[in-house]
Amino acid sequence: MLAIGTSPSLSLVDTTGRTVTLDHVVSGAGTFVYFMRATTCPQCNAAVVKIAKNRAAYDAAGVRVLVAVPEGAEVATAWKAKKNVPFDVVVGTSGTAHEEVGLMKKVFGLVQQSGNILLDTNGVVRYAHVSTNPGASYDEAEVLAAIAALPAS
Repeated sequence: MLAIGTSPSLSLVDTTGRTVTLDHVVSGAGTFVYFMRATTCPQCNAAVVKIAKNRAAYDAAGVRVLVAVPEGAEVATAWKAKKNVPFDVVVGTSGTAHEEVGLMKKVFGLVQQSGNILLDTNGVVRYAHVSTNPGASYDEAEVLAAIAALPAS
C-alpha cells in the first residue's frame, strides 16, 4: 500500500471512460480513495453508504471522493447506476487500481484486500489503511479525524 508521505502517480478510468490521474484530481482539493474488495461485497457496499452519509463533511473539507473497484469498467458502471453512488467510480487502466497501489489478493489468492488513502491538496498521502477483512475496510472516525488533520491549503 502507498506509504504516508509519498506522492503517488496513479492513473485510473472513471465510468464515463475519462482518464483520472491523482495529479489532476488533487489540484486544489484533497482526495479520498476507497478501494472496495468487490462490488458484490456487502461490507464494502455498506462502507460506501457510510461515506455517502458523510458527504457533507468531505465537501466542507474540500475533499473529493473516488471509489475504486477491482472489476472492469462495465461492472463499475452498472454497479454505480444500480447503487446510485454519488461519487466517481474508477477502475485501473492496466490491471486493477488495487494492484497499482499494492492491494493484493490474500488468503490463497482468493480475498482482495480493500483499503483507503487520503491525499492532501499537494497529492501527498496523509492517511492510508489496508484490510483483508472487508468489515474493517473503512473506519469512519479514523478517516474523519484524518480529514480534520489535513494541512490547510
